[in-house]
Amino acid sequence: MKLKITHTTTYAFNSEVFLEPHYLRFRPRQTAYVDLNEFSMSIVPKPSGHKIIQDEENNVVDFCWFDGVTNNLSITVESILETKPFNPFDFILEPQSYNQLPFEYDESKKRLLFPYLNGLPISQELIDYGTAILEKAKFNTIHFLTQLTNQLHKDFTVEYREDGAPFLPEHTFEIKRGSCRDLSWMLINLLRYQGIAARFVSGYYYFDMIVPAFELHAWVDVFLPGIGWLGLDPSHGILTGNTHFPIATSSHYENTMPVSGGIRGSASSKLITELQIEKI
Repeated sequence: MKLKITHTTTYAFNSEVFLEPHYLRFRPRQTAYVDLNEFSMSIVPKPSGHKIIQDEENNVVDFCWFDGVTNNLSITVESILETKPFNPFDFILEPQSYNQLPFEYDESKKRLLFPYLNGLPISQELIDYGTAILEKAKFNTIHFLTQLTNQLHKDFTVEYREDGAPFLPEHTFEIKRGSCRDLSWMLINLLRYQGIAARFVSGYYYFDMIVPAFELHAWVDVFLPGIGWLGLDPSHGILTGNTHFPIATSSHYENTMPVSGGIRGSASSKLITELQIEKI
């Protein structure tokens, strides 16, 4: 299957501002099951400098800097992706000790995975929720991860919220609803409490719908020896497959924001986004 993704992000300012350097995260990753055939980016106003870099967590980022003042910043990206057959359950855990929870990463892995194991304090109610599912899964790692992801999908209402940081995990758990990033951030911290390395993923998710209405999506990756990073989508209750297209991953959601950078000026801004994904 071949897909065309067109994503436009516009910041409209109510007075002229000077744009500080910006980091732009819009490039879908090339993976074993998705080819990035084409990618283009148009930025208005045109940057005076533009460099493609890798950040600390190996994300490909467009770093731009500007001259002069403007009353808007608009970024339009177009990606052509081609998917390949993919079975998310085609794996084994090695060593086999990782099949049962709790497990502990060896010392070399713990050093590398430290940022992905360092979780926020979470409420006892959330801990008990995870423990009940763990016991039901008979402490089997994959059963726990799949059942937990599916149960979150059943128990929580997914809401659209265009901007703003994810809620604290206990707040999302208490109100039983949230955006994809709220559910993902809650799941990440619950998994880290269980000793499982987890990271935040920002990207696109394609599925057929009668009236297309796509938005930037968030999910979770966990690291398991023998598998590598395995994707969990609590908003849909599934393991990620070849229609999840990661853009940026990080131990913290702040480092996956599609646009980050400051302005000089006292203007307020309005964010306008448009995302289209179509088969070609």
